[in-house]
Amino acid sequence: MRSKQYGPDVLADGRRRTRPQIPEVPAERDLVVEESGGGFCGVIIGWEQDAVTCEDRLGRRRVFPLPATGFLVEGKPVTLVRPRPSAPRGPDRTASGSVAVQGLRARVARESRIYVEGVHDAELVERIWGDDLRVEGVVVEYLEGVDQLPSIVAEFDPGPGRRLGVLVDHLVPGSKESRIASAVSSEYVLVTGHPFVDIWQAVKPSALGIRGWPDVPRGTPWKEGVLAALGWPDDVPGAWRRILAAVGTYTDLEPTLLGRVEELIDFVTAEH
Repeated sequence: MRSKQYGPDVLADGRRRTRPQIPEVPAERDLVVEESGGGFCGVIIGWEQDAVTCEDRLGRRRVFPLPATGFLVEGKPVTLVRPRPSAPRGPDRTASGSVAVQGLRARVARESRIYVEGVHDAELVERIWGDDLRVEGVVVEYLEGVDQLPSIVAEFDPGPGRRLGVLVDHLVPGSKESRIASAVSSEYVLVTGHPFVDIWQAVKPSALGIRGWPDVPRGTPWKEGVLAALGWPDDVPGAWRRILAAVGTYTDLEPTLLGRVEELIDFVTAEH
């Protein structure tokens, strides 16, 4: 008999209720994930065969085994799994976007050089153009400031087959840097630069997950002012490691810097 008070038996057609399936999401780089318990929220910065590495906004990293359950993506439960193998691709590319040269040993260093202002500048150039520079045999050195540029150029003694390219920060009309650069005159020296106060600004804010580089009031040390405005720890070396780690290819840099570095490489590798 069937009661008139209740509806049909939910199991009458032989089906049973099932729990909703939790979707599997590939642990792709730059995906923002959150532990469902609220213990950790960060962005995926890499993965290996059986683990995924995430970094939160303070630069703290955690490694989770794959497949990883108990995570939220855009507020919805997911299971993180290893990304599928990529489809067949074209020629391998370097971080600068050029075609990678396979099996070629680094060329013996040229006499020509590229100079940049500081260690951070040199590390960023190496990050993106390192493979290209080794193929071309170009060494990058740093000035530790642009004030002594004229004397450094004189000591370098540029000439045919011994060219010098210089990348200067904050090279804008009326700046101290532009006045110093204008004092250098040689057909074998190219001084160029970017408009940013510091090479940090050449990294796109989107690569770091920030809306933009903050304006720092005059009289405040620029790097320290940036850290305070962003709410990052007062640790300049740690901040730079975080910024550099966010740079994977040329697409993470502002076009203004890309053009100037490519120009310098072409200049110092020109045969005539």
